[in-house]
Amino acid sequence: MANAELVVGLDIGTTKTCAVVGELHNDGVDIVGIGTSPSTGLRKGVVVNIEQTVQSIKKAIEEAELMAGCEIHSVFAGIAGSHIKGFNSHGVIAVKGGEIGPRDVERVIEGAKAVAIPMDREVIHTLAQEYVVDDQHGITEPMGMSATRLEVKVHIVTGAITSAENIVRSCNRSGLDVADIVLESLASSEAVLTEEEREIGVAIVDIGGGTTDLAIFAKDSIRHTDVIALGGTNLTNDIAFGLRTPMSAAEKIKIRYGCALADMIQTDERIEVPSVGGREPRSLTRHVLAEICEPRVEEILTLADQALIRSGFKDTIGAGVVLTGGSALVEGIQELGEQIFNLPTRIGYPMGVGGLKDVVNSPMYATAVGLLMYGAKKLGSEQSFRIRDNNMFNRILGKMRNWFTDVK
Repeated sequence: MANAELVVGLDIGTTKTCAVVGELHNDGVDIVGIGTSPSTGLRKGVVVNIEQTVQSIKKAIEEAELMAGCEIHSVFAGIAGSHIKGFNSHGVIAVKGGEIGPRDVERVIEGAKAVAIPMDREVIHTLAQEYVVDDQHGITEPMGMSATRLEVKVHIVTGAITSAENIVRSCNRSGLDVADIVLESLASSEAVLTEEEREIGVAIVDIGGGTTDLAIFAKDSIRHTDVIALGGTNLTNDIAFGLRTPMSAAEKIKIRYGCALADMIQTDERIEVPSVGGREPRSLTRHVLAEICEPRVEEILTLADQALIRSGFKDTIGAGVVLTGGSALVEGIQELGEQIFNLPTRIGYPMGVGGLKDVVNSPMYATAVGLLMYGAKKLGSEQSFRIRDNNMFNRILGKMRNWFTDVK
């Protein structure tokens, strides 16, 4: 194990922190360890208490190290929250020497990134959608082609600098390096979407604890990202308030008995609900629980549908919608999703991995497994980069070196 190449995905969520360890092979990734820990230091995907977040990360990492029989030093960490904003941009350059080389691709992407971004925000991802070589559209890999003009269409994801730094800081204080920060909906898509869905057009709706993350793919590239500041925790709160039961009990009731469509429940089915303040547990019909769950799930999915419509890409998602994240396990959510989206809807389970795949065979592990798969791709490519250079002087120096290279 010590000589094998390992990659680790770390999903620091609002309700749980999850670390997944994978071993890289020529034919894919084998999961060799997993660790989870309750998360209390985040709210709506954003770190609000570093100390609690550090403790949560440490517990998850220790558990994963024990199962995998290895030491973890570096992770691919997820980022989410309502501060995340995505937009499309466009860059164009003249090609020197008549053939497109690696430097030309770098320059055209740099040109697309040259947009006004507020000082308190940072670019997290610049994702190429397609290249245009001398008015020839739909090119995915322009390297080596003859051309005089190169254009690129990209999707840029930005986030609050402080939120990204707090995730890195929490990991560093847990004794970990951060190899990269990855948008959680982008990571989940690595684990639950098929190549055919990405090509035809698909939307992934990742219903996490604090936020619901949305990503739209078409023609095998990302077209739109969005974040809705509602998630599974809101549903748990509703159950706790409506049934007058502790939050811990409400979470268990949601997972075991929750239903997003009251019509699916037989009226005579009953459940036992713990009371607060040491009172005796009560017996209620499951139909009452479903009537509490349905409005909140309907609200989350309706907001996701409105985000799809606003994006202008809803007509392009022929493969429909994939629901994932812990709350996608609520019974009836697929049927409710088909009613609201008016599109084919399925629940997304992690796939494309080997090893202990049965352990992570749940939508709640989609982000962590996706981070692992994203990391495996990054390690396999030459352009794996370390997370943000904090020294502004070094960043400027690096750009100047590139300019002098171009002049030569």
